[in-house]
Amino acid sequence: PLQPAPAEAVRSICLHGPRAPRRRKSEVALSAAGDSVRWRPMSAAALPEPLLESEMFGHRKGAFTGADRDKPGLLETANGGTLFLDELTEMPMSLQAKLLRVIQDGVVRRVGSEQADAVVDVRFVSAMNRDPEEAVKQGLLREDLYYRLRVVPIKLPPLRKRLEDIPILATHFLTHYWQRHRQ
Repeated sequence: PLQPAPAEAVRSICLHGPRAPRRRKSEVALSAAGDSVRWRPMSAAALPEPLLESEMFGHRKGAFTGADRDKPGLLETANGGTLFLDELTEMPMSLQAKLLRVIQDGVVRRVGSEQADAVVDVRFVSAMNRDPEEAVKQGLLREDLYYRLRVVPIKLPPLRKRLEDIPILATHFLTHYWQRHRQ
């Protein structure tokens, strides 16, 4: 019989489904099951392209106005751990191409650098609120990047189709917030 691969052997996991507590719970579970110490989340939808590039890849001193020091990006700080890429289809194609190079070669080049700045070993967990194959067809997601990230694809159906999960989630959140706010 086939045995599951150890967590460190799984290099890429791709979640897709509606943004809901169920998906967030999956993200947390994946973090806890793997290397939660180096779990770095990043939302591609939350930042404009220049800022997103600097956050992901880091930058060199003087690369742009306000870059007064060298700064490692999330890819470097996640070295030996996991980078969680949320809303990947919102990432500009130019950054998807740069990310693909990191996935293939493991080499990070910071903004403003003329050389490779770091070699990284990072596991990628990506999440999308739309069907990734449709996103590829619509030109929102590079097909080669999707191919690299979908080593373990996980489709999460909406909660309305999983009514049996509601009591489990309600219990979880009630317990979580009760413990957090009791005094």
